[in-house]
Amino acid sequence: MDRKAYIVLLASFLMLMLWYPLVNKFFPPTPLARGTNLVTNALNNDPRDSSNRVSPRFDSIENAPESVVPAPPPFRSSSPEKTVTIENENAVYTFSSHGGGLKSIELKHHPAHVMCDEDQQTSELAKLNAPARVPALTILGGERIEGDGIFDLTPFQGGVRAEKLLASGLRVVKEVRLSTNYLLKASVRFENSSTQPLAVDFQEWVVGSATPMTKNDQAMYMGLQWYNGTKAETVNESWFANKTLGCFPGNPRTQYAAGASNVVWTSVQNQFFTMIVIPDLPAPRVVGRKINLPPPTQDQLAADTELSPEPFGIQASFIYPGMTLDPSQSVERTFDIYAGPKEYRTLANTLSQIGDRTDLRLDLVMQFGFFGWFAKGLLLSMNGLYSWGLSYGLAIVVITIIIKLLFWPLTKASMKSMKRMSALQPQMKALQEKYKDDPKKMNMKLMEFMKENRVSPLGGCLPMLFQIPVFIGFYTMLGSAIELRGAEFLWACDLSRGDTIATIPGINFPINPMPLLMGATMLWQARMTPVSPGMDPMQQKIMKYMPLMFMVFLYNFSAGLTLYWTVQNLLTIAQMKLTKANEPAAQPGAVPALPPSKALPAKKKKRS
Repeated sequence: MDRKAYIVLLASFLMLMLWYPLVNKFFPPTPLARGTNLVTNALNNDPRDSSNRVSPRFDSIENAPESVVPAPPPFRSSSPEKTVTIENENAVYTFSSHGGGLKSIELKHHPAHVMCDEDQQTSELAKLNAPARVPALTILGGERIEGDGIFDLTPFQGGVRAEKLLASGLRVVKEVRLSTNYLLKASVRFENSSTQPLAVDFQEWVVGSATPMTKNDQAMYMGLQWYNGTKAETVNESWFANKTLGCFPGNPRTQYAAGASNVVWTSVQNQFFTMIVIPDLPAPRVVGRKINLPPPTQDQLAADTELSPEPFGIQASFIYPGMTLDPSQSVERTFDIYAGPKEYRTLANTLSQIGDRTDLRLDLVMQFGFFGWFAKGLLLSMNGLYSWGLSYGLAIVVITIIIKLLFWPLTKASMKSMKRMSALQPQMKALQEKYKDDPKKMNMKLMEFMKENRVSPLGGCLPMLFQIPVFIGFYTMLGSAIELRGAEFLWACDLSRGDTIATIPGINFPINPMPLLMGATMLWQARMTPVSPGMDPMQQKIMKYMPLMFMVFLYNFSAGLTLYWTVQNLLTIAQMKLTKANEPAAQPGAVPALPPSKALPAKKKKRS
């Protein structure tokens, strides 16, 4: 490549890196008008205006429409909110009289924000379901279910009771008891205290809301998940945005609805924390909505520049059909609630406390994906090395070395195959030239030639395919492992996010050394890799500088992932150098000779 091409390549690379910061600097996005869709209108209407109330009523779950417009919050009284707080060794639980549900869960062992500067570190703890519009375990469904939405709260030993008697004679009693390992036991009972049969409307039982702690929670990791006994389905902001190919604007969705009496559990979660509600029997349906949240105060924005001025959350609910209660009849539903970190060992211990149910698969909230068994094994290995006294950064390095040693024979075979293919390239080109007018025969001759010389076009690629599940497993594990949150290594103060050491003034662009090192090692490795036969010069140049694109894509990813990739590249480079040093020196310009039976005949001159 000439100097001009290098300048163009460098300018293109810088534009890719700086595009979003520059656009946001000179063309800031226009804030969306609040309350422009059905969901927001329903949530923001004046709760005392009965003309705006939505009261869905259906006789059975099969008659429920795909889109159920949410009822307004059940706070139609001027009564002030009363709260009751209980706690154990793991968390502080706050209950609200508005809705009679769980307003927030404050986790004692997890800070809300991990700050690199100790002077900026605050005592604020991570909170779940805050600042949600509706408390968890709130029951929506209209006047005959909600009344004025105000419950009487009564604390008792190890729990809280919320109770309400409606004008129709329906008594609603909720009890939540503390357990261990971030687990709660909840029950909700409907009682008919009247002397007449009582019709209970179609109900929406709020599971909770996924709310952001930082800007990264909003789009990539925040959402709801539900499990049907066979597989789990995740719904996040991108599903509601409904963009074509993830880029082009589409018609935004306002509501997600699924399930057919098979909702084993439902969770709301961000990157590292989750709230899972498990009914005693599978719920009929699950509904999810994207909701606007109260904007942060100026003091909160000043304290944390990552907070969005227009925050949103994703609320999940169970849907239960209407029913009729005879006089003095009662119906009770029980739930297990996990509200805590997405920590594999803790989730595994929680399963043993729920009972004899073996169909829960709570580990699916880790979102390890298709190669989850690789991710699970890598996570257990990392935690095992940490328990032996290694830091999490060193544990990642050691695991990378072990993986490299395991794949050493495959990588070595791949390198030898690629080098031999490169050496045979002149003769293969001669065959291609000789039979260029007969592609079928040309391919046949090339295959015979490669078989005779014991090489394969897949020899350089096939061994690498075995490493793809490991890489994907590492990628998904490092993206959700709460163990890396706040883990330090070298200059990185938090391996779960980018290793920013400074920002460029004016455009607030982060300077992350680890992705830069990763890109440099990828370029080094690409220059040492033998050129594949048959590849034209333009393709060769593209492959050489393709690592720059990976550096752009992964620039803001977790430092743990880029650390793994950088160490992997350095080990591959070392292996390439060792392999080359142990090979016998080749004569300049020498290439393997064709077998006598396969020698190319000399071209005959045409007679004039």
